[in-house]
Amino acid sequence: MSPTKLSCEWNAPQFSKQYEAAVSLHSHTNYSKESLQFIPNFTRKCPLLHWALERKCRKSKIPVDFARAYWTPPLTAKLAYDVERNQIENELGLMSLVSLTDHDTIEAPILLRGLPETNEIPVALEWTVPFNGVVFHLGVHNLPHDRAQAIVADLAAYTRKPCAAHLCDLMAMLDRSPDMLIVFNHPLWDLCGVGPQRHRQVLDQFLQGYAGFLHAFELNATRNCRENNSVLRLADRWQRPAISGGDRHGRQPSCALNLTRADNFVEFIREIRLERRSHVLFMPQYAEPRSIRITQTLLDVIREYPDFPTGSRRWDDRVFHPDRTSTVDCSISTLWKAPPAFIGRIFSAIRLLENDAVRHALGLAFRDDVEWHHSSDIPYEATS
Repeated sequence: MSPTKLSCEWNAPQFSKQYEAAVSLHSHTNYSKESLQFIPNFTRKCPLLHWALERKCRKSKIPVDFARAYWTPPLTAKLAYDVERNQIENELGLMSLVSLTDHDTIEAPILLRGLPETNEIPVALEWTVPFNGVVFHLGVHNLPHDRAQAIVADLAAYTRKPCAAHLCDLMAMLDRSPDMLIVFNHPLWDLCGVGPQRHRQVLDQFLQGYAGFLHAFELNATRNCRENNSVLRLADRWQRPAISGGDRHGRQPSCALNLTRADNFVEFIREIRLERRSHVLFMPQYAEPRSIRITQTLLDVIREYPDFPTGSRRWDDRVFHPDRTSTVDCSISTLWKAPPAFIGRIFSAIRLLENDAVRHALGLAFRDDVEWHHSSDIPYEATS
């Protein structure tokens, strides 16, 4: 098979001119529901933090349920689309192909297909796949519009009640459509925190059963270079191309794109599925320390947006929790008169990172997490 090629835009800025288009895959909008369960999971690593969190939760008038609480990214479907399109067209001078993949919903692409300027966007989602005690994410791109809602309902039924036979049927059904693309998103990310050994064991079980239905493995722009190098080796082992995934949740455009000579999304899918030919382009943002990029997303999430519609301007408009009856999820801005003072102090400290001098110092402190030193046109077997 043709090797996956990797290029870094900061090393070869004119390389993209050999292509017709660039593809942005795996990007989130305000339709994505992002769990807040990571907060208690994180604090358990630090007993003092965990004690402080539990103390604050006990004082809450509403029982705090991190398992049900969630936040949503700040950008609407159209704004998210424009962020990706503008980077490709204005910075690379290429035609843009954008696929938005929110968690387990296709509301954003369905909305955009009703607008004249975005009516060709593929219908896509990031499907949550529980399997043997862990969770995997699959990017499912270009669902047939006339059957998309029914397919999503079937996928959701499996997510709610996993069943091996049902999963096999669903994967085979998706694979049968030649114009659909199934990408294994961030396959090495231990989302459930089961530990690397257990995660790898279950990953091998999953791939032994379902690798035949997967068309590509994702190089995820939010993961570190060491993990992405391991994904390249995993893709080599299972004879699949590696493909880009921005996994953008904030306002900054994706750090990873795919270059293609296709002039529409179906032709790009055929490049990946039939020719198994992929060229991943890392944008300059990926050369920054991962800590800086994560911090930037966090700043985007907690920032206020005065021009946004009422009900989405403040961060607490975009965080949701069960109401006092525990029956309806509502924005936490409706559950209090103002955010607690301790949250304000934490956010004030985080906003110091918007200062250029502070960001520079942080970048120097974490410069060792920048490990991607490839030059242009590198096949993946040379990346280890």
